[in-house]
Amino acid sequence: MATPFELPPLEPTRDKKALRRQLQAERQSLVDRHRRAMHLQEVLRVWLAAREDVAIGAYWPIKGEFDVLPALYRWSEADERRIIGLPVVDRQTRQLRFHAWFPGCEMEEDAYGIPKPKDTPAFEPTLLLVPCVGFGPRGLRLGYGGGFYDRTLAALHPRPYTVGLAYSHGFVPWLEPEPHDVPLDAILDENGVVWHCLLYTSPSPRDRTR
Repeated sequence: MATPFELPPLEPTRDKKALRRQLQAERQSLVDRHRRAMHLQEVLRVWLAAREDVAIGAYWPIKGEFDVLPALYRWSEADERRIIGLPVVDRQTRQLRFHAWFPGCEMEEDAYGIPKPKDTPAFEPTLLLVPCVGFGPRGLRLGYGGGFYDRTLAALHPRPYTVGLAYSHGFVPWLEPEPHDVPLDAILDENGVVWHCLLYTSPSPRDRTR
């Protein structure tokens, strides 16, 4: 039920550019976003406890995205081998490389104004946490339209296990894939696991810092 200060969600438009704008505006105007974020932090911590990965690629939150870094920092404290990475765009390939991040490490802005680690080692994650503007059935992700994650996943071998993070307002039941879309292996929102691909076989986890 909507509060007196919150308008009910609009019916999602079928135009993807407009849909992205609509979902971002809704996400940033969620009056209970902090509560949703706290629930999703707990969902993520519990989900990570069942994983054996030691190298996770994440993201710096923008435009009201869920902030994964607090949960990941707690995850990293449990094992000194564990490493967290943030994306850096390769200007030539327009793919993402992941560089180690830790609280207090020196940061700089990339070409899009998003903070990235400065002069830390690159590594290949076995698990990738991916922000979603929206999401649909069967692991389909709606991103910002730049194609960075799709290009990156197509080039990584073995491919990391991919997990989308979103708030439940972003579910679009009629969303259809485009030829370049790479479906996610799982999606989490503040209510729990909303998608899990049972056909995925995870590679042996190992730290691949180089």
